[in-house]
Amino acid sequence: MGGDIVLWMLGLLIVLILLGVHIGVALAVCSGVGVFLMLGNFEAAISILGNTAYEAIRKDVFVVIPLFVLMGDFISRSGAASDLYRICDRTLKRLPGRLAIATIAGNTVFAAVTGVSIAAAAAFSRIAYPEMKKAGYKQTFALGAVAGSACLGMLIPPSVLLIVWAILTELSVGALFMAGIVPGIILAALFMAYVVISVVRKPAIAPAFKADLVPMTPEELRSELIGGLGILALIFLVIGGIWKGFFTPMEAAGFGALGAFVIGVIKGMRGKEILEAVYQAGRTTAPIMFLLICAQMYSRLLALGGAVSFIQGMFFSIGAEPWMIIGMMMLIWIVLGMLVDSVSIILLTVPIFAPMAAVLGIDPIAFAIFGILVIEAGLLTPPFGILVYTVKGAVPDPTVTLGQIFYGSAPYFILILVAAMIVLLIPSLATWLPDIMF
Repeated sequence: MGGDIVLWMLGLLIVLILLGVHIGVALAVCSGVGVFLMLGNFEAAISILGNTAYEAIRKDVFVVIPLFVLMGDFISRSGAASDLYRICDRTLKRLPGRLAIATIAGNTVFAAVTGVSIAAAAAFSRIAYPEMKKAGYKQTFALGAVAGSACLGMLIPPSVLLIVWAILTELSVGALFMAGIVPGIILAALFMAYVVISVVRKPAIAPAFKADLVPMTPEELRSELIGGLGILALIFLVIGGIWKGFFTPMEAAGFGALGAFVIGVIKGMRGKEILEAVYQAGRTTAPIMFLLICAQMYSRLLALGGAVSFIQGMFFSIGAEPWMIIGMMMLIWIVLGMLVDSVSIILLTVPIFAPMAAVLGIDPIAFAIFGILVIEAGLLTPPFGILVYTVKGAVPDPTVTLGQIFYGSAPYFILILVAAMIVLLIPSLATWLPDIMF
């Protein structure tokens, strides 16, 4: 009976989402109705869900999200992203398609201090795209590099998606952070290889490097060193601190936010900009917290109804092979990526998919990285790829169309799925660092 009620509630959840109901509200409504139908007592249902929400918000790990988001906002507003891009640009200037590669390299490093792909997409749309356009890069190629490489922010720690996955599955946040490093570097390398091969085959899409004619002033050099080296120092502080065991993820988030604040002040941020960064971090974090609370209620519904065992029984009773089940998970994630945001996709599917993957014998950490990669690809899928819309809104060029961005980012979508399959087939790529550290 419990399994049947859960299936009805899942159907209701899908209907509510398609009708445009906020995902958090839909989760809460379905959880409340489902638990009431199972228990037959309204007060008992409210009590269970209330206690679930209260216990969820008391978890220490919840403090990681606002602090890492605040760290990213300080860095974004300080101008350090521009400094980082210019450093990468000059360092890689002899490579084919050097501006596109600098964009990928900059996003790779920038991802380690933001945790949110949208911030990277917005920043590099304003920084990198005008430079590529000025150099004569093909428009779709330049837009694809900006949108595609921004996805790295969801995989390379401190990623908000990794934190959300850890909360739902009760995995170690630090272990997932370490697990994302090697696959993140592999994905960045795949992106760079694509750029180099594309430019070698068709040099017209990215004209050759021309020496900079205007020397840097001492003030520009100083600002660039502070921003670029400050970001690197922040990465060593946060990721290195977790790696060496000096900090827990919660402590690293606090020191990271403090370090980003210091960099921002040195770079010229003052009262108004600092307050706006704090407000923006709150605006970003509050919806995520609300979703996480509702997701815990949804997880309680699944647990009470024995949903995971019920759905597993449905899959295995039809004789589905493991690769077929994994393929169905990927398809569901990609389709959902066309409709809702990445956090919501994790909240909807991971409580069901993660236990099924464990039954199939897949390492939970490797499965987490595999899932994040596939969900990452959803950020680029039409018609509602959120990164595509972010780039469209941020890029300073009114001639840019959504179709151009979707077209330019299609190769990056494919490469993300390739990286996901590599992690699935070689799980040690994700588990190696966590096994050493934890």
